[in-house]
Amino acid sequence: MISLKRLHARALGAGMIILAATPLAVVTPAAATEVLATVNGVNITDDDLRIASEDLGDSVPRQLDAKGKRQYLLDYLIDGTLVAQQGLKDKLDQGPDFARQLAYYRSKVLMEAVLTKVARDAVTPENLKKTYDQAAKAQKPEEEIHARHILVATLPEAEAVEKRLKAGEDFAKIAKELSKDTGSDGGDLGWFTREKVVPEFSNAAFTLKVGEISKPVKSEFGWHVIQVLGTRQTQFPPFDQIKGQVTSYVVQKAQTEFVEGLRKDAKIVRLDAAPTPPAPVPDKK
Repeated sequence: MISLKRLHARALGAGMIILAATPLAVVTPAAATEVLATVNGVNITDDDLRIASEDLGDSVPRQLDAKGKRQYLLDYLIDGTLVAQQGLKDKLDQGPDFARQLAYYRSKVLMEAVLTKVARDAVTPENLKKTYDQAAKAQKPEEEIHARHILVATLPEAEAVEKRLKAGEDFAKIAKELSKDTGSDGGDLGWFTREKVVPEFSNAAFTLKVGEISKPVKSEFGWHVIQVLGTRQTQFPPFDQIKGQVTSYVVQKAQTEFVEGLRKDAKIVRLDAAPTPPAPVPDKK
């Protein structure tokens, strides 16, 4: 569900609404509602269970299987109904604070229902394909390299590594023996573009030929000896690989434009004027 706080999050200085993607997998209630339990004569149905599941989301313990999750949600609803019934007995629904909160949550549920509909209407095969094609056309190919490195603390250490490599010793073996970068397997950094690494590293790596060993390169992390294993041009990912990202973008864009349209046509009067800054204190001479 869309969070009200996220609905009103705005990019500073631009007034742009940023909306999280509304869930699209909305379960259609069955024609006949099944009663799962009664609490002092009040029915708890499978529809209630569905709504509770959507509301609680990730707060339901993940280790539960389907049956355990169902039992957890049903117990939650039973306990909630009991506590709510006690609240009615204590007449806690008759105060002004309760009425304000009830109005707030009514608006919140309506907002979520409208934004869910906007999201569902926006996510059509044609719209997803159009958005993907526009992004693919705008993405220019970049040079990408596959490289590995050995990271050491001092220049003399790096020069010794360079000498051993150029004498034919195994790169991965020396990396495991000496490199400070223990996060890479044998120094292998995989494929990357220029902006993915620090400038000193990229400036050296992207001038190397495949198989070539670099001279020691200094960066904020220490001294690197680099070898390039391959080069290629980046390819835009296939649609199926990034369909989720495309869908999220389409939903966010549709919701943002929808709310912006409502704001444009509405008469909004804000009474929370920014506080007047305090007068400057005169210099004491």
